This record gives sequence, structure tokens and C-alpha cells, in this order.
Amino acid sequence: MKLFDIAIIGSGPAGASAAFELSSKGFSTVIIEKEILPRYKTCGGGLVYRGRKYLPFDISTVIEKEFFEADAYFANTDIKLTLKKDKPLITMVMRESYDNLIVEKAKENGVTLLQNHKVIDISFGDVQIIHTSQVDIAAKFIISGDGALSPVAKMAGWKESRTIIPALEYEIKVPEADFERLSQNVRFDIDVLPHGYGWCFPKKNHLSVGVAAFVKNNETLNLKKYYTDYLKVLGISTVLSEQSHGFVIPISPRTDSFVKNNVFLIGDAAGFADPIFAEGISNSILSGILAAQAIAESNLDPIKAEQLYNDKLEVEILPQLRIGRIASKYVYKRKMLRNVLAKKFGITLTNKLADVFMGDSLLPNDIKGSIMRKFKEALIK
Repeated sequence: MKLFDIAIIGSGPAGASAAFELSSKGFSTVIIEKEILPRYKTCGGGLVYRGRKYLPFDISTVIEKEFFEADAYFANTDIKLTLKKDKPLITMVMRESYDNLIVEKAKENGVTLLQNHKVIDISFGDVQIIHTSQVDIAAKFIISGDGALSPVAKMAGWKESRTIIPALEYEIKVPEADFERLSQNVRFDIDVLPHGYGWCFPKKNHLSVGVAAFVKNNETLNLKKYYTDYLKVLGISTVLSEQSHGFVIPISPRTDSFVKNNVFLIGDAAGFADPIFAEGISNSILSGILAAQAIAESNLDPIKAEQLYNDKLEVEILPQLRIGRIASKYVYKRKMLRNVLAKKFGITLTNKLADVFMGDSLLPNDIKGSIMRKFKEALIK
């Protein structure tokens, strides 16, 4: 049985980024993946520039399209906001190619990849023994990037404490005229379903269209109906082919720590998706890098590594998630106030949001106060 410094479970952007970071620092690292790569991953595939900047290598070989603008519409209003930047605001990728690229870069650094290895159980101790469907692997540390449902988190003792929302995505092909019309820009449609939005992401030769609702996953909501209605909003009457994928997105972090039994949670397993648009790739990459840095800087000391990871999260990720949770309520639940602000301060809002997408700015710490001050100013004017 081979001993590694770190075993990373899951080969998505979170796990692969952690593997790349650790291997670049000389630590022996293995990625354990239950599928055979490249594998399809349900995701809209919209990579905001902030997330793209975290990767220290070129991703041009897996880019489907790049967009320097994104439109946001608000149902039952005449409000339209357009975000613009001189660099790619949103880059479209297919996750099977994108994820595999990061894994391949990690392998070039010496990372071992075990594919078709499902984790069955873990024996915890001074050294963790990971029992897969094919072999046992020993590791001093485990980084868990195994997604929203994270079996590893359950094995390590976590109880569910995240807010998890439902989403439905379709990869569709449409008539040429519709594709040409809809492939010019990224589109978000707020309120096309209760407390949620629809998206239309143009890829190289098809569209990724979906809906997400910012309600708990156990609440009854007919996403298929809202998706069908959303096609009408987009002006699509004919779908030539489609593949549907239902999935869930954790939009709040776990409340009972991010490290247990020397297992470090990253990405969706930790609950790091953005609470406003449920974009998860950026923080998946960042959290993977932060976990890797914490372990490396600790020189494989478990106590130091846990403290370092928590400290890094408290600086880099958690404050913005807390602010985002507040902002999300104003976007999806306080529509009257939101619409007033969008009409009066549309340019200011779009510039600010575009800067956040680019990684050039953060959401303001006192976001509730900022919103209410702007609202009062709008009423006075």
C-alpha cells in the first residue's frame, strides 16, 4: 500500500487545483476519481474572469466562447442591465475538457491519478487509509473535493448544515437562426421562476440553458415547467436535441467546521458557491489552492494546517459569502426595492458587479446599509 502526503478525492476544479498547487511544491499527491476522465459534469460552464485568474496556466485550448458583455433581464419589467469589460467577463467551457485540463497540468507536476476508484470507506488515524473499489491508499492528509453531495464528508463525520438549492440544466441544439440570435451574448433572466433565475450560455455549437431556484432543495418546485416557460421567453419554439441534467448547489458554507479527522473540505463539499448567482467554479479553485497552501505551509503538521486553512478562508472566502447571502435576499425576495435601485443606479450596479466578476473588487462589507442608503437616495430624487 503506497503512502502519499496528500490524497485528493474528486478531480473537479477544486481538487485538481489543490493537486496542482501541492505538486508544484514537491508534495506527493494522488487524485482519486470515481469516473474515467474526461467525464461529463453538469454545470452551466460559465467561468467568470475572477476564477480564470487563479489558474497559472493557459486554458485557451478548452475555451468554447469568450464574452465581454453579459445581459441581465428582470421578468415583468423593462429593466435590462448590461455588464461590460475589456477582458473576458465570462468564458464558456465544457466541464469535461476544462476539468481534465487542470488534471493533466497536475499530472505534469508528478501527481498520480487513480481513475475508476470509488471511495468505499476511510479508516481514520495518524495516517488515513482510503478504501476504494480497487485498492487501499494511505495518506497523511485528505482533501475532499467530491462535490455537493460529498460522501467523504459524511464518512468523516459532518452533518448537513448547508443551504442546498435545486437547478436544472439542458444542453440543447436549436435552429440556426435561433442559435445565431442567442449566441451573441450571455444572458441571465431574473424572476423567470420564484426566487430564482434562468440562464442562456452560448457554447461553440449549442446552448446551455437552465433554471435555478434559491429555495431549499426539499421545497416543491416544478423546474421542468419553468424551464419550458423560459424557452418561450428566449423565443425558442423548436429544440432539435436536448440533454437534461438535474443537480443541486450548496450556496452557504458548512457551519460545523471545514476540517475533521484531517479531512479538508473544498469547493461544493464545503459549500462555497456564490449565494447570488450560485457560481461555484471560482471559489472551488480558490479553496483548493488555499487548502493546499495551508497544508504546505504547515510542513504537514495537522494542527497548524487546520488553523492556517481556517485563517485563509476567513480572509479570502467566508466574508464575501456572508455579504452575498444578504445581497441575495435583496435580489430575489425584495423585488420592489431591487427594481427601484436597478432603474435609478443601473450603471453603478453593473459596473460594481462587473468588477466583482473580474476579481477587481469585492462586495461592500456594509452591503445592507449601502443598499438602504441608495434606496433612500432614489426616493428623494
